[in-house]
Amino acid sequence: MFNKSFYHKTIKRYVIHIGNLFNDIYVNRNESGTQFQTLKVPLIYGPKEKYLARADGDPNLNRPLAFVVPAMSFEIFDMSYDPQRKLSRTQKICNPDGSSSQYSPVPYNFMFRLSIMSKNAEDATQIVEQILPYFAPDWTSTLNLVSDPPISLDVPVSLSSVAIDNNYEGPFEQRGMIIWEMFFELKGWLFGPTNTSSLIKNINLNLFTDTTSANTSESIINIKPGLTANGTATSNASLSIDYTDINPDDDYGFIVTFSQG
Repeated sequence: MFNKSFYHKTIKRYVIHIGNLFNDIYVNRNESGTQFQTLKVPLIYGPKEKYLARADGDPNLNRPLAFVVPAMSFEIFDMSYDPQRKLSRTQKICNPDGSSSQYSPVPYNFMFRLSIMSKNAEDATQIVEQILPYFAPDWTSTLNLVSDPPISLDVPVSLSSVAIDNNYEGPFEQRGMIIWEMFFELKGWLFGPTNTSSLIKNINLNLFTDTTSANTSESIINIKPGLTANGTATSNASLSIDYTDINPDDDYGFIVTFSQG
């Protein structure tokens, strides 16, 4: 059953897609109604705990936390099979040239967590308000999921819930941290191995008549595609190019010849 190695990098594509959704967010800071600073919010992959530990891990213990926030982190933390989107397993997706095919993909839901970390409420709410309006209730993008055969599908990402955590633990002189967490569900697909196939362009059909002594060949039927040099379908063998040069997506005719065995 598992004797064929394959890897379409589908899950990796989903992780990159989530990162691209939130990779271009900025925070504008104002003073007396005048904007004096614009910061691009950094985005990293991994749990927020690692980023917080890195922010607090200055060897001299004197680096202000304000220099490393606001920031965001995201990670995939769960996935589950989705029976409501199940497709027929006998259905195939074929390459236009007929050289490869895929059976119907398997539906899976992927859960992602986006953490927004800030030292003040103004920066945090700016980031949140740049995200929430786009998910009503989901954001759908078309992703190229498999290269052979080329398969592109619409992949919706929906916002499941939002949580807020004001972290004021620690000594009084330590800065507090405001953390927003958003949970997203990506309705994706996983694909099996690609099946390759060889195309049949030349058929010889032998017709036999049973006798009491042996099988005797009566006639032979040969079938080939026919296509002229200017791309016109033909059934005349003398006008056709060689059948090996005809592609499956050409508008060809059929050349049928009969001969006695």
